[in-house]
Amino acid sequence: MEKALPVFWKHGFANTSLQELEKATGVNKSGLYAEFADKGDLYLESLRHYLRKRQEEEFLTAKPLGWNNIERFLKLGPYSLEGQKGCFSVNSMNQFAVLPPAAQEIVSKGRAFLKDLIARNVEAEKPTMKPTVLAEMILTFFTGISMEQHLRVSKASMNRKVDDFMKAVRKL
Repeated sequence: MEKALPVFWKHGFANTSLQELEKATGVNKSGLYAEFADKGDLYLESLRHYLRKRQEEEFLTAKPLGWNNIERFLKLGPYSLEGQKGCFSVNSMNQFAVLPPAAQEIVSKGRAFLKDLIARNVEAEKPTMKPTVLAEMILTFFTGISMEQHLRVSKASMNRKVDDFMKAVRKL
């Protein structure tokens, strides 16, 4: 997983070749197919692996819950794993039309889980708006900044955007 994930992350599901996966993992085609039914199966496992690692980061579960967790998630989340920029799960959303249905379900459940964690942090701050509405806004902002990472936006520029966004959100 550690070696296949960056290949899928860089090229996407449809544009990742079996040869690239063989080269990255050091496992030949027959070895890959002995372990995984097909490229889609390997992608699913890569996505599950990614989401498990994201949950271990605990950006949104540190105590006390609140705005600081959300701000840390927005600033560090798109930079955190595998030396890649953006979010593998967000990248997967861009490919829904070609992904196996199971991958679509994994991404959707992952987003619902994130939204719930964000909502718990928002709720801890006692906002005037409904926490689930704010959580959806925050998750949408995260999706946008994750996608911008592919445009090579500087970290300083990204942090400024997060700071400005958080100033606005804290007032809601």
